[in-house]
Amino acid sequence: MRVGQWLGIIAVIVSLYILWQIRQVLLLLFAAVVFATVLNRVVRVLQRLQIKRPIAIAITIVLLTVVLFGLFSVIIPRLAEQVQQLVDTLPQAVDRFLALYDWAQSRIPGQILEDNRILENLTQTLRLWVRQLIGNFFFLARNSVSAVLNFLLFFAATIMLLVKPTPYRRVFILAFPAFYRSRVSTILDECEGSLVGWFRGTLLAMLTIGILSYIGLLFLGIPLPLVNALLAGLLEFIPNVGPTLSVVPPALLAFLVAPWKSIAVIILYVLIQQFESLVLVPFLMEREVSLLPLFTLLAVVVFAIFFGFLGLFLAVPLLIVVQIWLKEVLVHDILDQWQSRHND
Repeated sequence: MRVGQWLGIIAVIVSLYILWQIRQVLLLLFAAVVFATVLNRVVRVLQRLQIKRPIAIAITIVLLTVVLFGLFSVIIPRLAEQVQQLVDTLPQAVDRFLALYDWAQSRIPGQILEDNRILENLTQTLRLWVRQLIGNFFFLARNSVSAVLNFLLFFAATIMLLVKPTPYRRVFILAFPAFYRSRVSTILDECEGSLVGWFRGTLLAMLTIGILSYIGLLFLGIPLPLVNALLAGLLEFIPNVGPTLSVVPPALLAFLVAPWKSIAVIILYVLIQQFESLVLVPFLMEREVSLLPLFTLLAVVVFAIFFGFLGLFLAVPLLIVVQIWLKEVLVHDILDQWQSRHND
């Protein structure tokens, strides 16, 4: 190989290494792009009402601030109280469950007990998970400065992209050959439409799941219905994995009230998730974005492994963008054209 080729390979390796080192910053910027894209749709709606763009941006930001402040001022005080109760009560629920398991162990014949180690391992894992969950509150407190800085970066990038999106879009398009730039612009428009549709549908799904969970938990008389319903709504943001995790805290709390109620909570969440999977999501996402469930699950797991907590929450929008680019560039512009030329 020539010296130039070796230098090119080294440059690629160094570039990949640098990108990997700043992956968290890149994910924050991607999150800012997604959020700015969604807010930009609101700004465009206001512009259609003959409102100038700077004023429309200001109105959008003020409305968002008022809504968030209103929700936080109403929900956060009660939520903080219930979160503290959850932290204090959850270990008691786990201990009671383990005590019941120990009682059942003493009445199971020895041979059956020796062959049944799955539940024991599950309870040990559950106890460890609860301890880690409680410990994470202190971990988040210690890293609050980093979280604030990341939020400020996200907020500043979102505002910059919202105020003047065109120059950043133009810079991105200029990275491609001249003959392909109009095609890139079309692909970006498709990404924008899919991301806005996904965000709108996800928010409606989170709100619906939260309300249904709150009504169901309130009807069953489960402690801390607000915090558990909010947890169910937030975890709805993470497809497949989130809804499964959301059932654990209310089921354990229900076990403290009455063992049969924990089963009722599991049935309630199964029914809600069946409604979400069979009715709500197909209705909301039918015209917005089409993602295969297996690919969605793999994306959540892979991005969570490689990029941590932030990758877990951004897995679906990342998958949407990757899917569109693969479909448009690799399939339509390369493979389909190659097939047509081969037939000619």
